[in-house]
Amino acid sequence: MSADGTPLEPRARVRTPDSPAPEEFTDAAAAVRRLCDLYDSAVSFLEESFADAIANGAPDARCRAFYPEIRFSTTTYAPIDSRLSFGHVTTPGTYATTITRPDLFAAYLEQQIHLLIRNHGLPVTIGVSDTPMPVHFAVQNDSAVTVPQEGAMSFPLRDVFDVPDLTTTHDDIVNGRGFRYPDGAEPLAPFTAQRVDYSLARLSHYTATRADHFQNHVLFTNYQFYVEEFEAYARHVLADPGSGYTAFVGPGNVEITAPDQPMPSPAKLPQMPSYHLKRENGAGVTLVNIGVGPSNAKTATDHIAVLRPHAWMMVGHCAGLRNSQRLGDFVLAHAYLREDKVLDDDLPVWVPIPALAEIQVALEDAVADVTELQGYELKRIMRTGTVATLDNRNWELRDQSGPVQRLSQSRAIALDMESATIAANGYRFRVPYGTLLCVSDKPLHGELKLPGMASDFYKTQVARHLMIGVRAMELLREMPLERIHSRKLRSFEETAFL
Repeated sequence: MSADGTPLEPRARVRTPDSPAPEEFTDAAAAVRRLCDLYDSAVSFLEESFADAIANGAPDARCRAFYPEIRFSTTTYAPIDSRLSFGHVTTPGTYATTITRPDLFAAYLEQQIHLLIRNHGLPVTIGVSDTPMPVHFAVQNDSAVTVPQEGAMSFPLRDVFDVPDLTTTHDDIVNGRGFRYPDGAEPLAPFTAQRVDYSLARLSHYTATRADHFQNHVLFTNYQFYVEEFEAYARHVLADPGSGYTAFVGPGNVEITAPDQPMPSPAKLPQMPSYHLKRENGAGVTLVNIGVGPSNAKTATDHIAVLRPHAWMMVGHCAGLRNSQRLGDFVLAHAYLREDKVLDDDLPVWVPIPALAEIQVALEDAVADVTELQGYELKRIMRTGTVATLDNRNWELRDQSGPVQRLSQSRAIALDMESATIAANGYRFRVPYGTLLCVSDKPLHGELKLPGMASDFYKTQVARHLMIGVRAMELLREMPLERIHSRKLRSFEETAFL
């Protein structure tokens, strides 16, 4: 019924943009161009239809556009280099993935499509999928357009446009829950288009920077001091034309390209302010200040994962648990005691989170480079062992017998609230991960985190800590992608795309 009580005529018609028929491609770059054309056509159609509906009221037909998709079919078991962890399918069948923002993911898509075509000697098919594109995601890149809340318009939005659908916005693929597309096709990539769009919107909200600023190497911290150090380093390298770094971006998408440019902070910082030291092809470093707690750590990594970074690491503060440690000592995690609880439904606590050799070596080499200590001398300031992550910041105020016994049995040497969460989500999302922490207090030995406790040694080490994380990422940048993304992160049945 309409607002005046008269019957409404059913919208039998559905208007959609004109689209070419599905086409096979053996050239990855040409395939990505077709994806861009299909996506742009869908977005333009929805933007124009939405603008018309806002100005003139509900149209007489439903307005619907669809995400583009990549399809790949093979009837044979192709002989594949067993050293490769991605770039091929393991069994005959039909595989598909819906695609969003092919402009943002162009380099990634071209690389993954190229590997698939090369390894199997077969084409990919590019066409329009059966998954509708929500109008919210179609207009989210236009700052001048906002989709009103349900009920704020003169007609029900869902009657005319598609809205986000939780049946296609999920982690079933990465969680290994046997996801298939409605026609039976197996997943070709770890995320559906709607899942990616959802995270791109969340990233902008939580970090106050656009997704295109994020670099392939991501550092997480829980302390503002590291942001200050990161900006100082960014200005230093921007002054060096040979550094390869081209710009530095902060919250509000404020971008500087010269070392003496002012960089004003927004009046209100976002929940997880992010800073990006940019380099060509996304080879720079991003720093995200996630604050304190496993919930923030999970939220940040849930959304950054869709960008398919090459590696992420935690560089933050921790409680040292051994008497032999000093404030300012480093802890290189080689195992994790998971008592954060936020990932228990997605990744059971019995799943081991292994140390990744490539990351461990890069971190240890970075500590040696920055501190100028080698071999046995490194043991004076760095210890390798288990890091425990808890969800209770004030665990010391409860009966300590239980927690302390578990910490001792696990051989834990440090405790924090984020590291195991970040490592576990890296494992879940197949993103190489690592942890290097700095001891800021020793609660079991009476050295609490209080004003005036820090020594000169501690202050010096904290200043070095961020530089060690950056140096480790620079070392990883020089490694082939196939080596960083090792087979240790892959399960029995994996997507061809990284």
